[in-house]
Amino acid sequence: MPVTAAVIRLQPASLQLSPEGIPFSPEYGDVYHAAAGALAQARHVFLTGNGLPERWQGREGFVIVETGFGLGHNFLTAWQAWREDPLACGTLHFLSVEKHPFSASDLAAAHQAADAPAELSAELIRHWPVLLPGCHRISLDGGRVILDLFLGDVENCLADAGARADAIFLDGFSPARNPEMWSDGVFRALAALSDQETTLATWSVSGAVREGLRHAGFAVEKTEGFADKRQMLQGRYRGPRPRGQTTEERHALVIGAGLAGSAVAERLAARGWRITLIEAHEDVAQGASGNLAGAFRPLPSKDDNLLSRVTRAGFLYGLQQLARLEEAGHSVLWEDCGVLHLARSGDQEARQREVISSLGWPQDFLDWVDAAEATRKAGHTAGFGGWWFPRGGWIQPRSLVEAQIAMGGARIQLLTGQPVARLEQRDGVWHALSQDGSSIASAPQVVLANAHDARRLADAQWLPLRAARGQVSHLPMAQLAPLGVVVCGQGYITPGIGLHAALGASFVVDDFDLGLREEEHAENLARLGRMLPGMADRLAGQDIEGRVSLRPVSPDRLPMVGAMPAIAQGEGFNLSSLPRTQGLWIITGFGARGLVWSNLCGELLAARLCNEPLPLERSLAEAMDPARFLFGKTPTLAEEA
Repeated sequence: MPVTAAVIRLQPASLQLSPEGIPFSPEYGDVYHAAAGALAQARHVFLTGNGLPERWQGREGFVIVETGFGLGHNFLTAWQAWREDPLACGTLHFLSVEKHPFSASDLAAAHQAADAPAELSAELIRHWPVLLPGCHRISLDGGRVILDLFLGDVENCLADAGARADAIFLDGFSPARNPEMWSDGVFRALAALSDQETTLATWSVSGAVREGLRHAGFAVEKTEGFADKRQMLQGRYRGPRPRGQTTEERHALVIGAGLAGSAVAERLAARGWRITLIEAHEDVAQGASGNLAGAFRPLPSKDDNLLSRVTRAGFLYGLQQLARLEEAGHSVLWEDCGVLHLARSGDQEARQREVISSLGWPQDFLDWVDAAEATRKAGHTAGFGGWWFPRGGWIQPRSLVEAQIAMGGARIQLLTGQPVARLEQRDGVWHALSQDGSSIASAPQVVLANAHDARRLADAQWLPLRAARGQVSHLPMAQLAPLGVVVCGQGYITPGIGLHAALGASFVVDDFDLGLREEEHAENLARLGRMLPGMADRLAGQDIEGRVSLRPVSPDRLPMVGAMPAIAQGEGFNLSSLPRTQGLWIITGFGARGLVWSNLCGELLAARLCNEPLPLERSLAEAMDPARFLFGKTPTLAEEA
């Protein structure tokens, strides 16, 4: 696992030109591409240098790893060549790293000046991410082109990437001007992403570069260069690392038709899988996924810890998935009205401001507002100031579940009213059995997405997966002043969804009673009173409706996503060497953050099943691996609280 700084602060680049009119970096004193043209350089050095397009032809997928995204010309050139090739691979996966990303407007200007393909440039600009550190998965060209854009230091990002490269574009400013891009650590990280089929190309023929690549395991040779540069390098990895195997029969059982199950079902269906989605209840989204609405926003921390990074990644990917669903005509009931996360005291206000100062994120992603501004945004008196998430909002979970299933179309077969009593594997095929022992359905792969009950079906009593009772109060809008944004901090309250606002939620571990309790309504209202004083005064003495559900929780508050271990203790192993049960996967442990995490976790599990590049940093994926609890001390919920 790479060693990284606790907090990464990005320094975006700004578009400046050399006297010759070429994009230029004052910080490194070098140009972004040759004077003869960015696109022509990309075609000669990086495409031809890696044997493209011929090497991707007839393949299911092809993965390109690039060391410097810059202005994106190499990416656009590869994308255009892929589009124009009638024999191209089914999916083009492009993983690139950039320490100093440009704004969308600067990219657009540079693309226009370089005569880059306008349609492709416009689509990239439309999906350009917020400039925050970490991995941003961008789905383009109907999901057939995937750009994983890592924003941060190149060595750490490459060392934390979960991918296997077919081709490497080794690009960047001159080794003399930016040696970090050409270090031995970068070359070792590239080797770790390579196998015997991996090729490499770069415009640099520096002796130090040649020696560094050879030492890392690449065989390199000089070939004809581009324009006025006489030579360039081509290479191939010599190491013995084998290529992973993909699943032949793409059929999976997914047990549980809530947020988790519908997310992974849709992501697998998008990859051509056939899914049998099994739900114990007579309808979908009957657990916590059936709540009226929930808050949708990230959770920052001063040290940008694991929980914060996973939450941010889930939030950003979730925004993309919502957009994809809506573009495909599958509407989700949600609103990006913004979220106020109010402090509980003056001391916490100061801590929230310290978090913002430490992270240095763009204000259009995270800002701090005082009590007066919070009051203006909410339309009601706020007890304190707090964080403001302009891109946050609320989502009705059931509508998201239904949209995901509809998006999968005929590839998803939904079976409701089918409780699974147990699983049985025979001759490499998993059978979901009913109480009388009859088979409900069978497939080579099975995904447990059935909340806390996943531990029973996995027969994994060692897994610290528990259920927490949560009661949401439904407040009649007729008795409340209008609320313009989601407010949270001590619980949460949404604007009116129909005739009610959702106020929640209680949290009682290992309490399986689903009946409404007046004392938990009172607790919810008390928390609301501390956030928005006086808002609920008109509800005194009135009967309040609500809903109770059980949320699956893990002791470290992170999801559980991955292959199930075949053993119950990890002594003598690590996460990569631990034996796994063939074809048995789990996605659960979302707690109260199912809306934020479900889409990213569905994509992560689908990538695992298909042996594809991971949609986020490997360290974050490992932090969500269910096998993590077999190693070291397992924290308790009380300790985390």
